[in-house]
Amino acid sequence: VAAAQAPDSVRLSFAEAVRRAATDAPAVVIAGARTDAAQARVREARAALLPDLAASGGWLNRTFNVHSLGIEIPTVPGQAPYPDLIGPYNTWDTRFQVRQALLDFSGFARTGAARARVTSAQADSGASSEAAAQRAAMAYLAAAGAEAQVSARVADSSIAAELLGLAQAQKTAGVSPAIDVTRAEAQLVTARGRLVVARTQDARALLHVARALGLDPATPIALSDTLSAGLAAADVPQEPAQAVSLALARRPDLAAAQAQGDAARRSLSAIRAERLPRVDLAADYGLNGPAVGGMIRTGQVGLEVTLPILDGWGREGRQAEQAAAAREADIRARDLAQEIAADVNAAFLDLGASEAQSSIAAEGLQLAEQELSQARERFQ
Repeated sequence: VAAAQAPDSVRLSFAEAVRRAATDAPAVVIAGARTDAAQARVREARAALLPDLAASGGWLNRTFNVHSLGIEIPTVPGQAPYPDLIGPYNTWDTRFQVRQALLDFSGFARTGAARARVTSAQADSGASSEAAAQRAAMAYLAAAGAEAQVSARVADSSIAAELLGLAQAQKTAGVSPAIDVTRAEAQLVTARGRLVVARTQDARALLHVARALGLDPATPIALSDTLSAGLAAADVPQEPAQAVSLALARRPDLAAAQAQGDAARRSLSAIRAERLPRVDLAADYGLNGPAVGGMIRTGQVGLEVTLPILDGWGREGRQAEQAAAAREADIRARDLAQEIAADVNAAFLDLGASEAQSSIAAEGLQLAEQELSQARERFQ
């Protein structure tokens, strides 16, 4: 029966620990924030394709030198010459400006590249979630194993104490020398020392569980599951080749590497598209005049075509950078696929070895129980 826990303690099953780590671990939360940032960059890139609307208003009081215009204004015969200083005069203006891209190949490509980075960020988030769940699972299993070690060391101490009592009884009866009592006492001290070590390792294992779940290390944790053959069982293919195919199709870290390569190629396309013409429509409308009461409606509409010709070969440098990034992502994806296949095959080897060790351990436990029973009968 489980002991009553303090109100601030956390009681965890294996499945609950994995679930909490996959959703609430700090690395998972950080990856989610990166996904949100990538989605925000999509809106930022798309803004270049949407209307740009602004409003302005102002007052201007100005004077200027007529000779600064570069022309001489002739004087009407019989009239005084124009003064050198014109003004001051006032200008009031309120205006709305709108600008809309009608044709922007590079903007479309940049938006597509931003969406590809969202896919990559989402895949990274999935990989972070899977890694956090794996760390929590391994920490939970290690903690459960440490608890089992504590139970075993407690049993060792109990048996050592029992053997010490039997040795003392035999010495009192005169059928055993004093050295047997000394040996039994030494075995008891050794068992108690191992129990101290096991309890320390158990406490450290629970600290690792707290860190894997992003909990305060001071949080008391109680495990509701113990080590068993079916504790971490999963519905996976029994053949290595099928398991490798499943892993290649579902591993989020591989999907993230592939998405990074796609994003780099889309960015390269966006840079190349900068050489194509860009067409913009610009218009403004407002009120203008020397006084507020005398303002009249004015406006303009314009069509602008921009064709980039040369930017100091900076565009070529950015193309080379993105091409290298795409090649790097492709190589990383191929290497990761090979690593995944190796990991799956190694896992099958470990699984087979663990099953054999489990069978041997069960047989050893049965023999140990028989030996203990026979030893008790002999000593009695």
